[in-house]
Amino acid sequence: MTRAQEVLANLDVTTLWQEDLYKQFHAHPELSSQETATAAEIARRLGSLGYDVQSVGGGVVGVLTNGPGKTVLMRADIDALPVTELTDLPYASTDTAVDATGATVGVMHACGHDIHITCLLGAAELLAADRDAWGGTFVALFQPAEETAAGGKAMLADGLTGKVPRPDVAFGQHVLNHAAGVIGMQVGPVFSAGDSIKITVFGAGSHGSMPHLGVDPVVLAASIVLRLQTIVSREVKPGEFAVVTVGSSVAGTASNIIPDRAVLLVNLRTYDTGVRQRVVDSIERIVRAECEASGSPEPPTLEYYDQFPLTDNDPEVTAVVAEAFRAHFGEARVVELGRIPASEDFSRIPDAFGTPYTYWGLGGFSPEKPGPPNHSPFFAPLIQPTLRAGTEAIVVAVMAFLGKDG
Repeated sequence: MTRAQEVLANLDVTTLWQEDLYKQFHAHPELSSQETATAAEIARRLGSLGYDVQSVGGGVVGVLTNGPGKTVLMRADIDALPVTELTDLPYASTDTAVDATGATVGVMHACGHDIHITCLLGAAELLAADRDAWGGTFVALFQPAEETAAGGKAMLADGLTGKVPRPDVAFGQHVLNHAAGVIGMQVGPVFSAGDSIKITVFGAGSHGSMPHLGVDPVVLAASIVLRLQTIVSREVKPGEFAVVTVGSSVAGTASNIIPDRAVLLVNLRTYDTGVRQRVVDSIERIVRAECEASGSPEPPTLEYYDQFPLTDNDPEVTAVVAEAFRAHFGEARVVELGRIPASEDFSRIPDAFGTPYTYWGLGGFSPEKPGPPNHSPFFAPLIQPTLRAGTEAIVVAVMAFLGKDG
């Protein structure tokens, strides 16, 4: 029996409360930066297990020191999305909340963060219960506001790097619409960098019947939207990855009024910092040039928000964890994840410590029927074997660095 298997010997007992807790979190999700009840429950449970618990930047960190050895950090995100759940689960969320704009919205764990929380709490219990099998320090970090890219920043701004031991290695995992029980590994870039841009362009209002007396920002915005589509096809080198999406275009309130401005919301994804900068430069050049060509009465404004860093898995750490996964789960259950163009802010925390990391995917759906994508109102991972596999993965990865010899 391996040291990881020793720690996992009581997994059946842990699974009993995990399933109930998962349903509780799923039924009562909380929006980004509003995770007070979720954080309180996490802190209570970590404290009962003997962890040194701190509230940091809206998140919760539990530290368990078990003699000399390396320090390993495992992160789980805890926030939910402004999505109204459409599953027919008996524990489906019917909760609502007031978002940052003051609107009342449905709330759902449509990205599986309830799975992440429950798996990490389970691993935290198992590691605390069998301290003879490992040595060193385990840091269980529960991060708020991943969906808005604000949570990692908030924890760091609240002094995270000075409040917990510097980890030698850091881990993260994410449930995806792959086959339940399968673990996906990827060396190098795995989740793309992401940027959102609010672009406001200005016109001169006029009556719809007198366009010659105004400057039409609707036409200006349409020209920008079309021109932006050429960046990836004509300015990014073939073989390099980039996505530019205009997700919103808003102008005017009536058919016979030419408005004085238009607002575009643009999203871009890249895997390379050089490519990102070229795309950003192209967006700004196109927007300003189109405004100039249209005779816009004032320069456009570009506001960057919801900016996510690149998730770039360390080759050596990934190799160690992948080998441990294959030994534990078997070759068939450890697959190549590939690059995923969605984004994560996980890497901000290990990067702030100067710590290498790896981040893996966790399958959560029937292999016979592909699951809906993350953020869908129908996103509902199978409780099992997803929780067991996610909990096992954390323990196995941690024990690859903290397990005692012999």
